Amino acid sequence: MSARPSRGPALPFFLLRLLRTVRVRLHGWRLPLAVALLVFLTSWGLMALAEPAGSEIVAPDTYWWYFVVTAATVGYGDVFPVSLAGRAVGTFVVVGGIVTLTLLFTELATALQTVRGRRLRGVVALDLRDHVVVLGYTPGRTERIVAELCVEPGTRIALCAHDDVPVNPMPEQQQVSFVRGDLTRAEVMVRAGVDRARTVVVDGRDDNETLAIAVAVDHANPRVHLVAAVRDLGRRESLRYVNAAVQVVQWHMPFLLSEEAADPGLTQVYNELMTAGGHGNTYSLQVPPGPATRSYGDWQTAFGRDFGATLLALRTDDGLVVSPRWDTPVPEGATLYYVADERLDPARLTALR
Repeated sequence: MSARPSRGPALPFFLLRLLRTVRVRLHGWRLPLAVALLVFLTSWGLMALAEPAGSEIVAPDTYWWYFVVTAATVGYGDVFPVSLAGRAVGTFVVVGGIVTLTLLFTELATALQTVRGRRLRGVVALDLRDHVVVLGYTPGRTERIVAELCVEPGTRIALCAHDDVPVNPMPEQQQVSFVRGDLTRAEVMVRAGVDRARTVVVDGRDDNETLAIAVAVDHANPRVHLVAAVRDLGRRESLRYVNAAVQVVQWHMPFLLSEEAADPGLTQVYNELMTAGGHGNTYSLQVPPGPATRSYGDWQTAFGRDFGATLLALRTDDGLVVSPRWDTPVPEGATLYYVADERLDPARLTALR
């Protein structure tokens, strides 16, 4: 007669059958902890029966150490069973330890994946401080705004979008964290850390929504640097009623949102330069002919000293240069761009040559 095939150790088989039963009742972290406790108690009792009387290994202050190093498959060998039955119990401890560690690492991987999934879905509170919050998402446009903001080293961004954006649209951007929900709700402000932010950029789907979001931001942090994009600049006064320090940018100029976020007050400078009749009107002039070619620094000094004006750029046959070096030659016929209260009389410039 042929020998019956071996079915393996009885104790591991019993343990696997027990696991199938216990798994139905125990979930999450309780299952590996329950398995570890079960293996520890049963193996300790079995070891006490298997080893000779007075064996050091079954002492309470020794067995826990033997169980840990054996279940973890480290096996220092400083304590070990001497009987055959005791070694069989040791095998049970090894198998039980492997099962416990497998369950433990499975739960750990599941927990990490769950946390990552919740972050991608934007449903967890962000642990950020001194960051930039962008409220509103428009495909393509928001990516350009975020790219401009990320030029500044160390900038962290909390991107907040409505529920119709199911997951983080920029998962590859390590600097960008995601929050999803109603952008006018206080709980979204809390999850985005608006109360700890240094700048909030509001880029709503329309001007009414932008105004509503600005109200929520002002309630969450009235001292934050607030920048808002609007289609109609006539809404500027309404926004300033909500927050007197708000900086308003026209919606079709998204680059100004990132500029203002990085350098507060820059929007006002742009508005002055682009508004006729303001305090910083921009003009240009052609350098008149003269006996010598002066440097850009000479022209800059003369403009500031004699006219209270500031040179911005120089155009020559080689092209336009904004804020060139002071030793750059300025030949006759070149164009100088400057800021002044009013346009300068070309006749007064002849004396500068």
